[in-house]
Amino acid sequence: MNRQVMRKEWGIFFIVFQIAFACSSAPAKKALEPIKSTVVEERIVIGNERLDDYLPLIANKKVGFVGNHTSMINSTHLVDSLLSLKVNVIKVFSPEHGFRGTADAGEKVSNEIDSKTGLSIISLYGDNKKPSVEQLKGIDVIVFDIQDVGVRFYTYISTLHYVMEAAAEQNIKVIVLDRPNPNGHYIDGPILEQKYKSFIGLHPVPVVHGMTIGEYAQMINGEGWLKNGVTCELTVIACENYTHQKEYKVSVPPSPNLPNMNAIYLYPSLCFFEGTPVSVGRGTDAPFQQFGHPSFSKFQYSFTPKPTLGATQPKLNSKECFGVDLSNEEEIDARNWGKLELSYLFEGYNMYPNKAEYFTNFFNLLAGNSSLKNAIKSSKPVKEIRDSWKDGLAEYNLMREKYLLYK
Repeated sequence: MNRQVMRKEWGIFFIVFQIAFACSSAPAKKALEPIKSTVVEERIVIGNERLDDYLPLIANKKVGFVGNHTSMINSTHLVDSLLSLKVNVIKVFSPEHGFRGTADAGEKVSNEIDSKTGLSIISLYGDNKKPSVEQLKGIDVIVFDIQDVGVRFYTYISTLHYVMEAAAEQNIKVIVLDRPNPNGHYIDGPILEQKYKSFIGLHPVPVVHGMTIGEYAQMINGEGWLKNGVTCELTVIACENYTHQKEYKVSVPPSPNLPNMNAIYLYPSLCFFEGTPVSVGRGTDAPFQQFGHPSFSKFQYSFTPKPTLGATQPKLNSKECFGVDLSNEEEIDARNWGKLELSYLFEGYNMYPNKAEYFTNFFNLLAGNSSLKNAIKSSKPVKEIRDSWKDGLAEYNLMREKYLLYK
């Protein structure tokens, strides 16, 4: 046989032999392993990360900054980053809980000097909720960067309102660095009635409003809610790769008593208890993930509030409270259904021994009306309560659509 032909045939045989050997020696389980998806979900980029879009807007300007401990860009506070980039930040304004986020809910926050930067920090919580003309003196532009949770009585949107109003009156531009809303996937609750307007509810919106703080700023402007109809010169630096149906887990707790996503999801439903004698676990390691009272003895579960950071004088301090534990993470994820849960309120009211003393005046401010309290007192069916919200929510949705930046 021709040697060239023999080499060719031997080469073919050798290749076939190698393939057969490789197939026979490969682990059998490899053939059963599922093919892994190569689709990678795009990371959400929050507004403050888009430096190229807003640094030109504040270059060579005297900047006022409204923020708190959530104003982080990666692992660095945005104020520190701006200063390192030679941005002329001249003053900081802080909301409820203070610039470093350690003050109690409702605690008066004082003016101070930031120990790290030496900047003057002006409180926008307590007696001074709106920046004064003197406090805004010399400022060319205000940068607003705070993580919100999408609930009407969470006061950061009220701070936003007053900052925009004061800036509009002094012809100062406001730049909102937008952030996703962890409760932005649904809208629920009664619309606030004008009669119950307060710092925990300034606008005719539902309890869960379904907007980012940037979208909300556009709505404040567009609906003419600022005093005397003034309009703020507003720029919103939008998030990238975000939609309202996309899950977003905050990287920094937005306030001391919302330490994790469980608390953030439960907050819209449990915060109503703040207008009753019932504790929501402030002063424990699971605030807004449980509720209870010393008189709820039918429950085996109990907790005892003690002074903690962010709750130095908790309701029912040092008293054993019996109640309901909602802190199981898997359970909460399953409950993230997209609605207010009213059963907790009915349960608390029905178990409380002295019903005449159950509701405080604060409850109606949280609800934005008196009808929810009356419905609970009269044991109105939940479906009937929810049906009473439908027309208001439908009207609100039409208004909301005009200001949405994300699907």
